[in-house]
Amino acid sequence: MVIATVTVGVSFASTEDHSVDCFGQDNERRISGCTELLQTPLPPGERSQALAMRALAYSLKGLYDLAIPDYDAAIEISPDFAIALNNRAWAYFKSGKPVEGAADVERALALTPQSPHALDTRAHIRQASGDIEGALRDYTQAMRYGGNRIVRLYQCGLQAAGLYDGFLDGIFSDKLRGALETCVRNTGCDPLPADEECRKLTS
Repeated sequence: MVIATVTVGVSFASTEDHSVDCFGQDNERRISGCTELLQTPLPPGERSQALAMRALAYSLKGLYDLAIPDYDAAIEISPDFAIALNNRAWAYFKSGKPVEGAADVERALALTPQSPHALDTRAHIRQASGDIEGALRDYTQAMRYGGNRIVRLYQCGLQAAGLYDGFLDGIFSDKLRGALETCVRNTGCDPLPADEECRKLTS
């Protein structure tokens, strides 16, 4: 699961206009804003953040071949950048190379062991490799730490897949667990909804 916010106390005071776009919500403006920002002198931490934001925008557009090199550069600057590590693992997963992201997500979880996003990413990688028990355990932990929002996300995704017909109430139930177990046994099933679905439900 990609993490959509990577900024932590970054000011970019001298390049305010570009930083607004780079750290905004519009992916096209993120890409152009971050690109402009990266053409200016930046302290290493701020450069790493801007690279990760541009990578995120590329990833959300499905442009993983562009996202991964930006994540590479961000992580080279900031090796303990847990969000970028998880997001690169997710980009590898989404581009059909789940094994290549395994070390990244393990590192992300070593840094942030209760991250529901990283737990979800590892669950997807484990599911793709046929590790049913490991995937189910990680999905369950993602709901434990992510709470109501993550539970509703899985409820919505599993409902869209035709596996869950319960309430979208954010409550982990036996019915939801059964749907998740069915999904995990199929490497082609994704308990997450498509990016455009459930937006209001989980915002």
